Amino acid sequence: MFLNFELNILNMMELFPKISVIGCGNVGMRYVYALMIKGTARKIVLVDLDKKKLGGDVLDLSHGTPFTSPVEIIAGDYSDIRDSNLVVITAGKKQKAGQTRLDVAKDNVNLYEIIIPEIRKHAPSAIYLIVSNPVDILSYAAYKFSKKKPTEVIGSGTVLDSARFRFLLGKHCNVDPRNVHAYILGEHGDTEVPIWSKAMLGGGALREYCPTCENKDKCNREEELNKIFQEVRDSAYRIIDRKGETSYGIGLSLVRISQAILNNENSILPVSCYIDDYIDFGDLYLSLPAVINNEGVRDILKLDLNQEEQEKLKFSAQTLKDVLKEVGLN
Repeated sequence: MFLNFELNILNMMELFPKISVIGCGNVGMRYVYALMIKGTARKIVLVDLDKKKLGGDVLDLSHGTPFTSPVEIIAGDYSDIRDSNLVVITAGKKQKAGQTRLDVAKDNVNLYEIIIPEIRKHAPSAIYLIVSNPVDILSYAAYKFSKKKPTEVIGSGTVLDSARFRFLLGKHCNVDPRNVHAYILGEHGDTEVPIWSKAMLGGGALREYCPTCENKDKCNREEELNKIFQEVRDSAYRIIDRKGETSYGIGLSLVRISQAILNNENSILPVSCYIDDYIDFGDLYLSLPAVINNEGVRDILKLDLNQEEQEKLKFSAQTLKDVLKEVGLN
C-alpha cells in the first residue's frame, strides 16, 4: 500500500524544466530535437493540429532518449502545458518562396488572437518565446493578446541573423565564428541593420583586424562587407527557394535562447523585445541586445551607434510600426 502511495506521488510530480511547443512543423521539431541533444529540458510537451503525425514524431524522438539526457516527450493539448517554464510558439503560416515575412502578417495575427488566450489560460506564468513570422509583429500581438508583462514575451528576433553574420564574417576572415562578435539588429527581415561599428574579432574591432589580414591587398573591404550583409539578409529567401523552409539554424538559435532563460544566465542576445522609450521608436517589438534570464528580458542595452546605423534602425522601427497599424495592432 505504501509503495502504491509512493508511485502515485511520483506520477503527480511534474518534471522541470518543462518546455511546451505550440506548432510542431519543421521548425518546432528541429528545435525539439536540438533540445534533446543539448539536454536543456526534462519534459517537453508538443501541441499541434496534426495529431497523427505528432504521435509519430513523439515515438520517433522518444526512441532516441537512451542516447540523451533524461527527458519525457509527450503529445498533448493546451491543458498539458500547465506549469511550463517556457512556451515556445512556432505555429503559423510559413513563408513561401517569393514572400516576405511581412506578407504573412495578417493571417498569423488572426491565428494568434485565437491561440494566445488558450496558452495564457493554461500557462499564465511561463515565459513566452515567439518564433512565427513576422516575429516582431507576432511578438507584439502575443504581448497584447496575453496581457502579460512585456518582459515575459520575447521574440526570437535576430539571434539567427546575427549567427549568420558571425558565420560569414568568420568564413571571410578565416576566424572561428565563435570568436566573432557582431550583431544584426532591428526587424527580423528586409530592413534589418548590420552593426559594423561594434563588430569584433576576439577583443579587437573588425576595422582594426582588416589592415593586418594577409588578404588586405586583394580584398575590396567595402564591397566584401556589403556582400556579406546582403547574404545574411537574403539567406532565408535563398534557403526557402532551395528546400522550401528554414529550420536547422533557427532550431539551434531557439535552444540558445531557451538555455539563457532556463539557466538564468543573464546572457546578452539580440532578441525581439518590447520598447516604448528607446530613443523615439515608440511602442513596438524590435531586436536589440537584451539581457535574458529566467524572468525574461532583464535589461535592454543602448549601444552607441554611428549616425548611419541609428538612421537605419529608425527606418526599421518605422517599417514595423506601419505594419502594426496595417494589421490593426497599433
